[in-house]
Amino acid sequence: MTQNPQTALDSPQEVYLGATEPRIRSKPVDLPSRGQEMIDFVETIIDPVTGQPFKLLPWQKLLAIEMHRVKPDGRWHHNEIGVIIARQNGKSTFMQLRILAGMFLWGERLQIHTAHKLTTSSEIFWKIDEIIQSNEQLVTRFVKKYETKGSQEIRLNDGTRYLVRANNSASRGIAAPDVIHLDEVREYKDDDIWASLRFTQMASKNPMAIMYSNAGDQHSVILNRMRERGLAAASGSDDPIGWFEWSAEPGCPIDDIKGWQQANPSLGHTIHIDNLKAAMSDDESIIRTELLCQWVSQINPAINPSSWTECVYQGTLTLDREQPTWMAIDLSPDRKAAALVAAQKMDGDKFCVVLLETYTNPVSIDDKDLANSIAVWTKRYSTETVAYSRQTAGAVASRLAPAGISTTPIDGAIYGQACDEMLSAITSQRLVHGNQAELNKQVLSAVKLPFKDGGWYLGRKASGATICATVGMAMISHFATRPDSEIDIIVG
Repeated sequence: MTQNPQTALDSPQEVYLGATEPRIRSKPVDLPSRGQEMIDFVETIIDPVTGQPFKLLPWQKLLAIEMHRVKPDGRWHHNEIGVIIARQNGKSTFMQLRILAGMFLWGERLQIHTAHKLTTSSEIFWKIDEIIQSNEQLVTRFVKKYETKGSQEIRLNDGTRYLVRANNSASRGIAAPDVIHLDEVREYKDDDIWASLRFTQMASKNPMAIMYSNAGDQHSVILNRMRERGLAAASGSDDPIGWFEWSAEPGCPIDDIKGWQQANPSLGHTIHIDNLKAAMSDDESIIRTELLCQWVSQINPAINPSSWTECVYQGTLTLDREQPTWMAIDLSPDRKAAALVAAQKMDGDKFCVVLLETYTNPVSIDDKDLANSIAVWTKRYSTETVAYSRQTAGAVASRLAPAGISTTPIDGAIYGQACDEMLSAITSQRLVHGNQAELNKQVLSAVKLPFKDGGWYLGRKASGATICATVGMAMISHFATRPDSEIDIIVG
């Protein structure tokens, strides 16, 4: 009789088990740990959902041990900790139990919890309250639960407090918290929340800041900075950060079972492999961040990274000076960045796209200087027109026209059509590019926004990054995808 290899939910010795050890972690230290105290403590608590005592999974036990190493003076060795793990692996459960251990086991006087959305941290708050109310040994120490707009609090009879705050007011009125729990750190796009909370711990005797997240993108400012430190610590630097990252090897196929195991340590315990298989039809960027815990340029990008890679020209891609050429100029909404791109037809119905030049100015790009640069480029090739948007480059175009340079505005419905023409050309591999690093970066940073009529367009502001080259590429795709004759489709 052939046995189904995925029976680990019932028999954990079977093959498809997640990795207990994180793929990337800080260099282990030979110090005693208080983690076993937490493990033993949580096993005395009844889970109100199952009616059984909590029991940490293997990866949770390892994390409890390793993140709670203590120095000879009794303070935590890792006072900043990053826990990076795929969705639905028990991160929130671990957080709840760590908060309870701090309250009832270690006497941490004040713990603060915040997340990108208050509803996320509020859900944890309600679960912690439910656990307390369901366990006699805990509820006897419970005093009161407070709730106000943007804040929730549980207080024990010895003054111990667990406080939930909205991220826009997380540090207001707070002094010397023992532990800070920051959830969904990938969503923090600036330093404000992290800086305001971390600095409240300057007077804490034994502080710990714990960041929980899955993988992010180029805009995950705090997470990316902490990960750089975590990678350095994993390589042996003396940074005391505790970094524990369960993630798949970069570049692995999305259906690589080894990658699933690396990023999902609860696989075979609480996650069935069939559930991962069922999610493989989702957007690739979401699969990589949510299920494989891999960093991407943009979550849910307008252009699929794999499709873009398949359009790379094999060889050296250069423009022909005699070939009809279309160019496009676009400026960022803040006018601090711009890009000039060009396209030419190739054999068959293919066309190539080249990023000619990028422009930056910390204050504002000068229209005259930009127009002069574009004029030089147009003379190098047989340029038919320079496409632009009236919203961003109207002033530049007004300088080009008197010089005899043809310009064409691409806005509104035509812009939406151009975006669709570009995407169609990429998915069909009719668009070819030279694998330019800056073009790749801007293309994979672009996100799509919907038109009211069901169409879509590249959102400059929504992308959260410079995508001038991508917008320009869409504009010139409108010209490069036009058929050579009036007859493009033959029926019969």
